Amino acid sequence: MKIAIEAQRIFRKNKHGMDFVVLESIRELQNLDKTNEYYIIVRGGEDKDVLRETENFHIVEVKCPSYPLWEQIALPFALLKIQPDILHCTSNTAPFFGKTPLLLTLHDIIFLEKRQGWSKSFYQNLGWIYRKLVVPQAIRKCKKLITVSNFELNKIKESLKISDDRITYIYNGFGKHFSKIQDYQSVTSNYIKDTKYIFFLGNTDPKKNTENVLRAYAHYLNVSKVKSTLLIADLKESYVDSIIKELGIQHIKLNLCICGYISNKDLPYIFSGATSFLYPSLRESFGIPILEAMACGTPVITSNVSSMPEIAGNSAQLVDPYSFEDISKGLLKIESDENFRNELISSGYERVKHFSWEKTAAELLKIYKNYQL
Repeated sequence: MKIAIEAQRIFRKNKHGMDFVVLESIRELQNLDKTNEYYIIVRGGEDKDVLRETENFHIVEVKCPSYPLWEQIALPFALLKIQPDILHCTSNTAPFFGKTPLLLTLHDIIFLEKRQGWSKSFYQNLGWIYRKLVVPQAIRKCKKLITVSNFELNKIKESLKISDDRITYIYNGFGKHFSKIQDYQSVTSNYIKDTKYIFFLGNTDPKKNTENVLRAYAHYLNVSKVKSTLLIADLKESYVDSIIKELGIQHIKLNLCICGYISNKDLPYIFSGATSFLYPSLRESFGIPILEAMACGTPVITSNVSSMPEIAGNSAQLVDPYSFEDISKGLLKIESDENFRNELISSGYERVKHFSWEKTAAELLKIYKNYQL
């Protein structure tokens, strides 16, 4: 069987969640499947060493100036040459045209729901509009939908009236390099001078709840005797400055460290050095950073809504993401209650044993082999 996998962005330098899902899944498929013929269709980029060809895995680089044009024009033309038996589109969207039977990984349908607000990123807003236009068309033509949690599966079924036989879910995993690192300061010192810090990994999407995180941190500073620095990744300083000015909490700036993008290879060091990891998102389909933090022995504070309780189980401090007081209370509890903190760490190590990219790839391979297209 010839299987084409859309992996447009895996070679870009600053990768994010969905990029790692497809990259890690392909790496594990290379270990599992020596029989089927795979064509990994990519757009190109600086980070080409992350995936190597093998005897039955071929990398097809297709050039095009933008994501929509690549997906809607360049990808279908590439498929005409490859003539695969299956096309697996991995990041929510798919081409309108083409006769290749389609499998679609629909990570979430957040773009179809009422928005928490518009992002300050033009690129993110454009992506939201593109998905809203493309996904309904893709769903109509696809043979099988894959999503990443039971929570999201039920959301999709309810919203889009998808029958049980057309959709399944496969849990994500986390990188094998995520584990507790004792000598974390060899890397964390490149990002932050403090040895005690709280870690927040956000972006400009309103669902990441950045405003409430900063409100919660301001409240935490008023109460805490320790007053750990808040390390903020994946956000520009100007963006954070605009929020704290709007909220009237500019005084917290002295306690913030805003470091921008952190490479995936450095994240285990950052997690290992953090006293806690803040992830009180308003909406997630999975939440890979929850597992990454737990694997590094970092207590996790995450939301009691959406998919996060399903992924975290009883191994995280669950808080109301709409209440900055509750988020702050979670920070203070982990900081002040050593027994509770140690229980979360121990429980987190056990929790992550339920997830791996090997399991993800094995489930994916079952779909490739067994689903009759």
